[in-house]
Amino acid sequence: MTQDELKRLVGEAALDHVRPDSIIGVGTGSTVNCFIDALTRSKVRVEAAVSSSEATTRLLQTGGIRVIDLNQTGGLDVYIDGADEFDPHRRLIKGGGGALTREKIIAAGSSKFVCIADQSKQVKVLGAFPLPIEVIPLARSLVARKMAALGGQPIWREGFTTDNGNWILDIHNLDLVDPTGMEKTINELTGVVTCGIFALRPADLVLVATEHGIKQF
Repeated sequence: MTQDELKRLVGEAALDHVRPDSIIGVGTGSTVNCFIDALTRSKVRVEAAVSSSEATTRLLQTGGIRVIDLNQTGGLDVYIDGADEFDPHRRLIKGGGGALTREKIIAAGSSKFVCIADQSKQVKVLGAFPLPIEVIPLARSLVARKMAALGGQPIWREGFTTDNGNWILDIHNLDLVDPTGMEKTINELTGVVTCGIFALRPADLVLVATEHGIKQF
């Protein structure tokens, strides 16, 4: 199976975790796009969705799904999102699409976080994928120096602005043997909005599309 076929497979599998007439959180990325496509084609009707990005909002609305703000609802029933990497403890690296802050907020406000991915995203230790960090523009160089001191190699995602009006630093070769500790350390740096480590609030379930079907972690 191609990677696109695996993404479509796991996008459809995520429908089993969506209750009819519920309000759900929806993430950002190519795998999530497959979930949105499956949702709009299915008989599952949700009351509304909370979106993690402007791009996702457009797709949901095109599919006839009402999008509301997180402030308009209580806790969400489930949050469906992808990942750039996941480890055996369901800890993730996210933010390749630049929506990490809103994704982290929605994950924190959801009763259940279901991560959907293809088998290429599975790793033993996080860190092969460069770690995205959303930063206040004024603090870009300051945070880059701090990350270099922590052993990473920061690269500014030049020309990219998040939906929040901020910038992204992608940190290469950072030691993430202790992702929870590193998440805390980075998030305490002045000028950091948040980092793309999802270890303090990992996924509750990871659905993985493989050549042999869907596996659960």
